[in-house]
Amino acid sequence: MANGQSSDSSALQKYGIPFYSAAWVPYKELKSKLDQARSDDKREEEESSKESDASAPADKDGDSVDEGPSTAEAQKTDGPAASEYYVVLAGGGGEGRSGIANAIVVARFDFASSALSPQPVAKLVLGSELPYRMAVHPKGDGLICAMQNSCRFFEWDEIEENETRKLDVKVSEKALDLLQDVGQQLALAYDTDSSTLAVGGEEGNLRIFKWPSMEVILNEAQAHSSVKDLCFSPDGKFLISLGSRGPGRVWDVPSAKVVASLPNGTDEVFFSCRFAQSRDNSLILYIAAITGKGGSIVTWNTSSWKRSRSKHVGRDSISSFNVSPDGRLLAIGTTQGDVVVVDSTKMGVQMVVRKAHLGFVTALAFSHDSRALVSASMDSSARVTLIKEKKSGMYNQIKANRNQTNALELEELLSVSPGL
Repeated sequence: MANGQSSDSSALQKYGIPFYSAAWVPYKELKSKLDQARSDDKREEEESSKESDASAPADKDGDSVDEGPSTAEAQKTDGPAASEYYVVLAGGGGEGRSGIANAIVVARFDFASSALSPQPVAKLVLGSELPYRMAVHPKGDGLICAMQNSCRFFEWDEIEENETRKLDVKVSEKALDLLQDVGQQLALAYDTDSSTLAVGGEEGNLRIFKWPSMEVILNEAQAHSSVKDLCFSPDGKFLISLGSRGPGRVWDVPSAKVVASLPNGTDEVFFSCRFAQSRDNSLILYIAAITGKGGSIVTWNTSSWKRSRSKHVGRDSISSFNVSPDGRLLAIGTTQGDVVVVDSTKMGVQMVVRKAHLGFVTALAFSHDSRALVSASMDSSARVTLIKEKKSGMYNQIKANRNQTNALELEELLSVSPGL
């Protein structure tokens, strides 16, 4: 996939649903939970089998016969390997009779072939409820979606199909009573260790809960005129909230107090925020902003909560934003359907996928190892972009190494040939 060029490949798939949210399934953590659940089920079956041993067939000596696993059981293959990659997407046509389903879709991504599965691995249709926003539990418990008036929790599952176990998603029995009849929520976020959930609403209410108990930490009715985005610091101590207008706010989560305000410029509308750990382990806050000249990224010092720099990144407005888990890269989706990857240190463009989608990019998420970026769009498509090193940087390094080698060869020649 060349810089500045669009690419039609199996990394781009259309699933027939306008997407508003996208994330990677934390499959390594999830698989351990699924394996444990399968082991518990097997143990229960064995205990149940022991209770019925008296009625089992007996051999000539009176001992019960161990008939071994059934043919069907023996033929069943294990579920997907822990190293496999899945993306989860949410969206739909809304409440109207558009004929477009509202659903949660799971697709598999294969790194070897750089391909998304052409058909969903799993699809949960949600009737008239549109999952407008989504947050995936980092430890593999499931995911929460914001519907038009309430929030619902969904769990991962495994089903057997053609003697093979497949990843699936199902409605959870866990009821989020405190998030029923609360209006449209526009922002959802878990902290890194999955112990805290933050929810921000269209009406400006900000709620913070302990997870999974749903004990209320904060319920601020007018945090903003409308809450647009939320993000936790890696240690879970701070929460950043952005509104539709005006400054951002820094919340100290343990005390549930505002500790700083993040003023926007006269021509800036803050759009999205993400924390990152820099290469020297310092904590950085990035805010994507929309200005009259296009999109910009504002970097903040998290000790003083002062802005340290602002970088213009393009003429098109930003429609989605995210930061890689290793903190090296920033991803920007635009209203023109482009996907831009920026080096966080130099703030230089590393990759561009022109017209990655036909519609504006609604969601971006890096894989947990920062090797790939999933993007989604209202045009019903999802795309996975593999992260590549900037070619010009590699070329310059090769050129520098070659020049250094030539200089050493010349120095060696001069030392043995003084007359030259």
